[in-house]
This record gives sequence, C-alpha cells and structure tokens, in this order.
Amino acid sequence: MKILMVITSHDKLGDTGLKTGFWLEEFAAPYYVFKDQNIDVTLASPKGGNPPLDPKSDAPEFQTAATERFRKDEASQKQLANTHRLDSLTPSDFDAVFYPGGHGPLWDLAEDQNSIALLEAFYKQGKPLGLVCHSPGVLRHTKGENGEPLVKGKRVTGFSNTEEEAVQLTQVVPFLLEDMLKSNQALYNKGDDWVSYVEVDGNLITGQNPASSEAVAKEMIKLLKK
Repeated sequence: MKILMVITSHDKLGDTGLKTGFWLEEFAAPYYVFKDQNIDVTLASPKGGNPPLDPKSDAPEFQTAATERFRKDEASQKQLANTHRLDSLTPSDFDAVFYPGGHGPLWDLAEDQNSIALLEAFYKQGKPLGLVCHSPGVLRHTKGENGEPLVKGKRVTGFSNTEEEAVQLTQVVPFLLEDMLKSNQALYNKGDDWVSYVEVDGNLITGQNPASSEAVAKEMIKLLKK
C-alpha cells in the first residue's frame, strides 16, 4: 500500500514578519500510524526539498510521543528534508493522500493547481483523502465531477473560527477555514476547541485540530483495509 503525504512549502505568516509552515505533530503522528502498518509513505510539497516547519510547533508544550520519535529518527528526517515536487507525481501511483496542517496550506496548497487536480483525481477514484486542522483549506477550489464544490453536502470539519481566534490569527489568515467550508455548502461540524474531532463522509476524512491528526490517519487505514 502507498500513501502520499502533501506538505506546504509556504513559510510566511501573512504580513506579520513571522514564520509559519507545517505543524510537526500533524505530520509525525499520521506518518508513524502509516509506517507502523508497513505502508509505503511518499512525501511531497509544491516546491520539493525541505518544507518549512512552523516554529511554534517545535515548542516544548506541543511535543508528543510521535514528535519525540521523529526527533530520534534520522532516516525519516532525511526523507522529510527531500520531499518530491508535487507536479512530478501521478495520483494513480498511490492508494490514499494525507495533508498535514499548519497555517501554510492556506496560502499555497489551497491555490495550487497541481494539488487541486490531485485531490479531484483521488476523490473521483474513491481513494481516501485525509485532511487535518488547516489542511481542509486545500479543498477551497476543488470540484466534484458535477462541477460543484467537492465539499458541497458533505460532512466535514477543520480548524474552527474560535480556535483561530484563540491563536489571534483571525485577521492574518487569507480566509477563515470554517467560513470557507460553509460558503462551499459543506455540512461543517466541530467538537470542543483543541479536542480530537473527526468527520468521515465516504472517502473524505477531516480532522478539526492537531489533536485529531492520529485519529484521521486511523480512519484512513480502516477505509484502506475494507
């Protein structure tokens, strides 16, 4: 089995002068869920090479068993530092795709034509799509075969407006994820802030926040084993 993980290449937090990127835990937890099932994992990003890590996700209070494991795993660190360019990959080579969050995807992957085409192809082929925290933002412009928003009428979740308020970035992000999903006529649901919450609608699996990343990966495994 082969899973593609698509990571942001964007490192600027709007006009704040601060850095962003991908959230470490949202990468590490699913990565090891997949690896421990002997699934072949390919890492990709729009620009290829070493994707930017959100420095905040490196803070001591955000470390988990998965992030500690990654810190000691030189082979995986090397793999992450050498991601494939997204435009060099073919969707038919993979059984599923997972997008870690962090704020970065709101800027690059949400608008990336290669990412949009890849997501539409995976969905059409009935392959699991796993998206967590801010990464459901990559569905902003994706369409179903009927030309309507891919998320229309589907149960989804993602980083909530109240969580964005809590991290004081409501005025910084290019769009609010919860609002975007609702405007695309998704059936947006959420749990309590910062608590694991997952929605599964067919082959579309979304998680609300960093705490949801492992649960999304496990739901993807369930679908793949069916």
